[in-house]
Amino acid sequence: MDINDISFPNLNIYLHNVPKNFTVFGFTIALYGVIIAIGMMLGVAIAVYDRRSRGLSEDPIWDAAFIGIPCGIIGARIYYVIFAWDFYKNDPIQILYIRQGGLAIYGGVLGALISVFIYCKVKKVGFLELWDSIALGFLVGQSLGRWGNFFNREVFGGYTDNILAMRLPIAAVRERDIVASLAATIGEGENFIQVHPTFLYESLWNLALLILLFLYRKHKKFSGEVMLLYIAGYGIGRFWIESIRTDQLYIRGTTVPVSMVLAALMTVIGLGTDLIVRIRMKKHTEHNI
Repeated sequence: MDINDISFPNLNIYLHNVPKNFTVFGFTIALYGVIIAIGMMLGVAIAVYDRRSRGLSEDPIWDAAFIGIPCGIIGARIYYVIFAWDFYKNDPIQILYIRQGGLAIYGGVLGALISVFIYCKVKKVGFLELWDSIALGFLVGQSLGRWGNFFNREVFGGYTDNILAMRLPIAAVRERDIVASLAATIGEGENFIQVHPTFLYESLWNLALLILLFLYRKHKKFSGEVMLLYIAGYGIGRFWIESIRTDQLYIRGTTVPVSMVLAALMTVIGLGTDLIVRIRMKKHTEHNI
């Protein structure tokens, strides 16, 4: 394979010269960043649409986006750097090179969550109702944003020969992402790896979750339920997807993937809180009958 090629052999798809960036007036623009930006804009658009469709003001969404997006990006980078510190500690300037990838969605959600919570407290806006709309926007951004990983040749799993198996030139990926078990599958004379396209798995999972929650949003039982189901649904998908990725971030001093732990916690918290609130609502209704 040539260094810029990507293929899906079991689908008979071979892509030649897939770029990582393009140039405008001599300035190099990373497709990773462009796709992330488009995902953010579409995410804001779906959140605005949701508010309008339910007869609510869209103004808090614009305010939350203005505050939450930059805080989310900062949070996503800080989270990634903390758990990949061994890579950055000898060359800290690399921390600034976010166009090369290295944004963790957990940190992004946390950064946005905290900043929007503060905004809602200051402006006296209903946080849970607002976050129900933001959750839909997050799923749009995450589903599209994962394709930035495709162009960056990152976020893939170990070897597979399933229908969606993807081949990437060895020279096009980061050396640290080719773990020993994956390296052992490289045949003599081969210059590519064949892997799980986990970026695609997560993109499709998020898209399916988006459709389900979008259809459910007008039938929710209480403010914040869409947010809770987003947290739980994303946690379920991320847990099994993370288990096969080769670029896992570990809890320092262990071999435990931090993202799998957080995914499990998200699932338990999301589903558990939803169940508790429903039970309390039912008891309250029965008490008032």
